[in-house]
Amino acid sequence: MNITRENLSDLELCIKVDIEEKDYIENVTKQLKEYQHKATIPGFRKGMAPKSLIERMYKASIVGDAVQNTLNTALFKYIDDEKLHILGMPMSNDEKTGELDFGKQSSFAFFFDVAVAPEFEIAWDKVDVKYNQIKVSAKDVDAELNNVVNRYGKFETPETIGAGDYVYGKVVELDKNGAPKEGGVDTFVSLNLVNLKDAELMPLFEGKKAEEKVVFNMAKAFPTADIERALHLDTAAAKKFKSDVELTISGISRIIPHEINDELFQMVFPGQTVKDADAFRKMLQKEIEKANAEQSDYLFVNQVRKALVDQFSAPLPENFLKRWFASRGEKEMTPEAIEADWNEKYVPSLKWELIESKLEAISPVEPTSNQIVDYIKDILRRNDRKVEGEKKEETEKRLEEAARSIAADRKNVGQVIDRLYADNLAKIFKDQVKPEVEKVSAKEFGERAKA
Repeated sequence: MNITRENLSDLELCIKVDIEEKDYIENVTKQLKEYQHKATIPGFRKGMAPKSLIERMYKASIVGDAVQNTLNTALFKYIDDEKLHILGMPMSNDEKTGELDFGKQSSFAFFFDVAVAPEFEIAWDKVDVKYNQIKVSAKDVDAELNNVVNRYGKFETPETIGAGDYVYGKVVELDKNGAPKEGGVDTFVSLNLVNLKDAELMPLFEGKKAEEKVVFNMAKAFPTADIERALHLDTAAAKKFKSDVELTISGISRIIPHEINDELFQMVFPGQTVKDADAFRKMLQKEIEKANAEQSDYLFVNQVRKALVDQFSAPLPENFLKRWFASRGEKEMTPEAIEADWNEKYVPSLKWELIESKLEAISPVEPTSNQIVDYIKDILRRNDRKVEGEKKEETEKRLEEAARSIAADRKNVGQVIDRLYADNLAKIFKDQVKPEVEKVSAKEFGERAKA
């Protein structure tokens, strides 16, 4: 066997693989013997057909398979040995290879077009991205405290509606005459009166009982998100929904907030020492800051990623890559579609793939199996109900087994993988960019995230 290559350009090669009979004949001989032992051919007992007959019937296809296997192994070993950082996959150059006859030929020459990645360096000192840190106000802590006491509160079912209650019932969309609209919304809903946009609408509901009716304008009463959820509409339809509706009340529930006491402290922060309400507020603030840090990291990663892609100026073997994408046989990847989306879709993706390979040399980017398991185990631990009498090591073993079982099905952990991938990128980017921290309000942060 002999493998040579010809440089077609700085980024494109043609690799020639010459295969001789000695490179594959051992496998062919072995396969023919197996066929002879197993073949059932009319006129001969099983395994007793002449070797010459078996060869006439099967040798060409066996040679074809053996040559193809030998070729694939040799080609990719050559790429690895030569440390060629290829883009896409090698493409057979059928024009140079020509027609092959595995029944008559004993030696073969294969030609492959290959594209290699361009050489480039990341200029970290030219990445001008700040780290946006969201300020946590006392109002934010108050809101979180309110969420917590309600989350751990208890439900009651009062006879009449009061402020902040949940109301259940059937909603029917009305026409301009106040009659049920033909083909309109007709569904059971759950409405949280805490979300009423206008306090002046509360008297419409207050004091009402089950089986009573309330007529109101959904758009004036509730935010779009509530309309979308309650009426099972998409966002666009929820924004356009301006009709009056008639609600027939079927049930009422009320949350009695949990007292701010030791029981609540342990429910929210199990196993941790919380001295008093002030300490509890500080711990809630840290949780908010932790959640905000995740958003900050996500924005920072996206901004640095964009900066790196924008900075990338090395040439790409575009003609080869367009041919390779088109050769993959995917319906949407026609030459015309690829050309139309090339600069907006394909080029940024290719640039990022190359940048990512540079990042991998700094630190692993893709989450490892152990990272995934540890992350899931941490979630399980935070929500775990301790088994009475269970030792610490037994708890760890139980959580480990549960985490590995969940992680075994990648469909379950897509979001975890995305999160850990972003975490790994954030760590690399912080270490390399060393960004200036800028504290901003939640509103300012939201505006920057949309930009």
